[in-house]
Formats: sequence, structure tokens, C-alpha cells
Amino acid sequence: MPRRNRRDDAGQPLDQDLARRGVQAVQAWSDGEWLVRAIPGKASVKTYRCPGCQQEVAPGVAHVVAWPADGRGDATDRRHWHSGCWRSRDRRRPTSRYW
Repeated sequence: MPRRNRRDDAGQPLDQDLARRGVQAVQAWSDGEWLVRAIPGKASVKTYRCPGCQQEVAPGVAHVVAWPADGRGDATDRRHWHSGCWRSRDRRRPTSRYW
């Protein structure tokens, strides 16, 4: 009979809130540095307006949240982007009057 490799998960329990918020990173773009967090589809529960294409980011759709890294803003400066729109923002500038 084959041996099973068992992991000992008794150490640290998974922080569900942290897992829902995604991983935060700093990205440098032509307009400065941005804090960017990937939001998995399971954690996306509201509808947002993407500043890149002006279309809705529907609940259940994986996307990114970005805000200025230099502290020039607060939580209200966070914007929810489609992942593709965020990756192409050097070619296609935000069209939103809110950005």
C-alpha cells in the first residue's frame, strides 16, 4: 500500500479575511507607484465601474484594486480595474472622471 504524505495543518489556521483581500504589491507605472491587490472571483461580491473601460466589474469576476502608493490619497482613492485593463493602462489611459 502506498504511503501518504500528510501535512500538519494544526499550526496556523488560514486567515479567511486575509485570503479574501488578495496579495498586495507595489507596481511602478509612468504615472507613479501604485499599491495593487488582486481580488479573486470568490471574494468579489459587489459591482464596480472599471476606470479603464467604463464597463462594470461584476460580482464573482477576478480583478485588481489599485491606489496611489505615495500616500497622497486614502481608501476612497481605490479603484477596481479589470485585470486586462490594468495591464494595458500605459496604452489606454483611464477614461473616468473619478480617476
